[in-house]
Amino acid sequence: MLGVIERQGALQIDSVNVLARAHYVPLFSRLGPYDMALLDRLAFRDRRLFEFWAHEACLLPVELWPYSQWRMQREALNHWFVEMYDAHGPYIERVYDEVVDRGALAASELSEPGERGGSWWGWGAGKRALEYLFRVGRLTVADRRNFERVYDLPSRVLSSSVLSAPVPSENDARRFLLWRAAQALGVFTLADVCDYWRMRVGAGKAPFMELVEAGDVVPVSVEGWPSSGRAADRAYVVRDVVVPRRSRAAGGAGGAGALLSPFDPLLWDRKRTLRVFGFHYRIEIYVPADRREYGYYVLPFLLGDRFVARVDLKADRAAGVLRVQGAWSEPGTGALLPDVAAALGDELLLVADWLGLSGGVTVTRRGDLAHPALYRYLSTRGA
Repeated sequence: MLGVIERQGALQIDSVNVLARAHYVPLFSRLGPYDMALLDRLAFRDRRLFEFWAHEACLLPVELWPYSQWRMQREALNHWFVEMYDAHGPYIERVYDEVVDRGALAASELSEPGERGGSWWGWGAGKRALEYLFRVGRLTVADRRNFERVYDLPSRVLSSSVLSAPVPSENDARRFLLWRAAQALGVFTLADVCDYWRMRVGAGKAPFMELVEAGDVVPVSVEGWPSSGRAADRAYVVRDVVVPRRSRAAGGAGGAGALLSPFDPLLWDRKRTLRVFGFHYRIEIYVPADRREYGYYVLPFLLGDRFVARVDLKADRAAGVLRVQGAWSEPGTGALLPDVAAALGDELLLVADWLGLSGGVTVTRRGDLAHPALYRYLSTRGA
């Protein structure tokens, strides 16, 4: 698990729990069924991970703590946070002092939580104060209870070796993070590695070019990749890259395929996903129901090195079943439909078992792959 997280650099966290929380699914996609409590243990007991903003809110290896300090320092200077502190500084300091005195606290446990409403998703004043302190690095996340953040002092959460590690300059930190993104992506553009950490291309260009000049990343041409002629769109690979003779998804279904969360690092940059795989994807959570093309929570299915299908899933925990609310094949997979249905069916059964849905998998008729191919295959498996 740590190997996967270290190679990816980050696991994105999201509140949507239609199937499973976003940070749990990428490990299943790569390792197959695992005990999700192990990830919680790595983060909140063994302290091998910490939570902060990277691509979005993410779990990160603790080795990246020193390389996150520049972002915390920038947040403290952000005009929005400066205005917030100017307006509410005494209250923010009272919240901080309460954490110092009482120990790890969630917003709901503050003595002065404040009324909900206003900006920041309707949060109360206490939650906004805690988030400010978290974003500027004065507090960190000590735990999550029913997904609610619990905040404490970094000195009471992280080891002394992590906290005492040398803090690099902003340029050096950016260069290191871009190098980690390059290793995670394998083949990439400057825009790709910058987006990995939500870094502006203008800010990332100089440290990235230092990697080029050092020979850590090497410019290449990639057949079929469009090029605008801009430096941000030029292709690179990591030094001494090993190109496999063939590629296959890790997945749970005997290594054949893998379902990917909409928040998987492979899908973070939709433009790159289209450029590399010829696969157009968008998440439709925020699209009105009557305008959705596929569904609320649609997971792409990777078979070998091709995206061959997408499936709208819901873990119906009350009924104990995994509901396939739609399944579609991708263009060019028509002749492979039975094989796609079999590989996807095996993966869905594995997902249901992993999530403890003892009722198995149910399939609607929505989508060309759902019926009869997927429905028929799952019927033969007793689902």
